[in-house]
Amino acid sequence: MGVEPVGKTAGWGDCFSPQEIEANVEKLGLKKARSPLMASLGQAFLAGIYIGLGGLFFCIVLADATLGFASQRLLGGLVFALGLGLVAVAGAELFTGNCLLTMAWAQGQIKAWEVGKNWTIIWLGNFVGALTLVFLVFMSHHWAMNDGAVGNAVVKLAVSKLTPDGITIFFKGVLCNLLVCLAMWMSYAGRTVTDKMIGLVLPVAAFIAAGFEHCIANMYLLPLAWVLVTTGHVPAGLDVSAVTLGAIGHNLVYATLGNIVGGGGFVGLVYWVIYRKAYGASH
Repeated sequence: MGVEPVGKTAGWGDCFSPQEIEANVEKLGLKKARSPLMASLGQAFLAGIYIGLGGLFFCIVLADATLGFASQRLLGGLVFALGLGLVAVAGAELFTGNCLLTMAWAQGQIKAWEVGKNWTIIWLGNFVGALTLVFLVFMSHHWAMNDGAVGNAVVKLAVSKLTPDGITIFFKGVLCNLLVCLAMWMSYAGRTVTDKMIGLVLPVAAFIAAGFEHCIANMYLLPLAWVLVTTGHVPAGLDVSAVTLGAIGHNLVYATLGNIVGGGGFVGLVYWVIYRKAYGASH
């Protein structure tokens, strides 16, 4: 599909066109960068919980040993979309989605330090929200469902995430946030809740099914696994030596950097070049 003249939305029906999405994302980036501190932290706290709830849902599917590999990953990805759906519709601030602030920065609407400040605040708020959910889930004994299979699934998933080297985690992070930011981009095209949810589901399902690294989801999954391991809830025969606080920090650093490149670079800056720079769009 070729690039349409700016301002024309013929053929897009009730959806926003890519040009309109780009303009809206720029305006949203400016608003996010200038939001009051407490509002940003509160919304980030909620997003950490919401993404964690998606991870919780995903691990219930992983705990079903009767499902085949592809069925388990696909279904798990579909239910994980709950997390991003809550962020997009209920309202919250997610670090990986905020990587799209690079568009407002590239246009000169916000400064680099404002981008860094927003990312830091939202990342920390997401982390606190995710850890809060870890506490609630552990205390609720949700992990004991299906004769402990849910908790075992969490620990096994954590081991698979903590074992790879940093470069592997980084590139999994790039691919993850390329898909997550495309999910957000597609949700921005919708004008109704139904449109937004349908738009984001498949990209989210794809990154989960493929086993890519989302730093905020990992803020819930990895600490929960660490708590389970340190309290003796370990699957029989599984080597859990990789589940340490140092390894969790290592994963989060490389996943975060990859997420910035995947979302801020491959989606944010590329779409800015297409609809702002290369075609001289004026909004």
